Amino acid sequence: MIHGLFVGIAIMGRILDRLGICHQVRFIRWFVGCFLTRIKRVPAGLRVKDLKFSEVPVRLYEATAVCQGLRRGLLYFHGGGWVLGNIDSVDEVCRHIAKESGTTVISVGYRLAPEHRYPAQLDDCETALRHFLSVAEAEFGVDSDRVAVGGDGTGANLAAALCQRLASAAVWHLPFPCAQLLVYPVLQMADFNLPSYQQNHAVPILFRGRMAFYFLQYLNVDTYRCQDLLEGIHVPNELKPRYKELLSPSNLPPEFLARGYSEPPRAEYNGELYHTIKAGLEHEVSPLLADDEVLRKTPPSFILTCEFDVLRDDGILYRKRLLDLEREVTWRHVADGFHGMINFFNRGLLTIRSSAQVVESVVDYMKTL
Repeated sequence: MIHGLFVGIAIMGRILDRLGICHQVRFIRWFVGCFLTRIKRVPAGLRVKDLKFSEVPVRLYEATAVCQGLRRGLLYFHGGGWVLGNIDSVDEVCRHIAKESGTTVISVGYRLAPEHRYPAQLDDCETALRHFLSVAEAEFGVDSDRVAVGGDGTGANLAAALCQRLASAAVWHLPFPCAQLLVYPVLQMADFNLPSYQQNHAVPILFRGRMAFYFLQYLNVDTYRCQDLLEGIHVPNELKPRYKELLSPSNLPPEFLARGYSEPPRAEYNGELYHTIKAGLEHEVSPLLADDEVLRKTPPSFILTCEFDVLRDDGILYRKRLLDLEREVTWRHVADGFHGMINFFNRGLLTIRSSAQVVESVVDYMKTL
């Protein structure tokens, strides 16, 4: 029913777009904001405040209970395919994490595509992190050495990419994030034929084709190239052996092949498309494709994956790469989970009860930092 509602919204947006009345993405944002997002009264024991960190809008969540010493912190980046979502869409999630784990949470309202193309979103996240780390102790009573970054979906992509950007930086005078929390992350755009993409290609709420659409929106590329991305003709022949090694289904635990997998046909490389989207194969868009020396510098990771999610294998393969490099990883897999389920946490009639286990897993991990 929920998926049907979202499909109806998208169709209406497309009709309005074709009539020249309103861009489809803007209509979806407006509808979700007006009818599917409700901001509740702030509960006792929690302080919530809207701020700006160097012109980037953020929302602060902090417990009012007295804390012995400095608190831990979390910068949270919402999901939504880099084109949807905002601070309000993850308000209930951030409230719960802050109150239940005693963490000061900063939800970041980064700029969205297609109005703002890559790397504007990542730049905003870095700007917010720099600002927070520089004033964490003095203004918020937060230990700057215990600040993590995290998010869901494309927000998790931004968290992982930000950690890799900082790991590659020649100069970084502030404390490094103490952890990265990646909830069903999207981590590569080289292969849309992994087992999870095949098994869950038409599973709500994120279809296989829609993920290609979001990548193209992020990179400001015409979305008529979606099918080309799905077929894999954007990957140069000289890069295919490397990507095949990193993304091979043989790297997955056997149980994730049980629902079926077939080797896709060989794709004919299209050089024009590659040069249009080549930024998407760099590690700041596809963190799973990063070099080993970059991954070795990343912080401890929490990775959560869902069985019925096209992005499931991205998270599992990233976990394997990190473990192979002897990095610390905590992994949670939700056997009955689907992409986007965190957005149905504490949402009244739209609440999906199993979403609570996703949020509680984040809370439990934050308590260990």
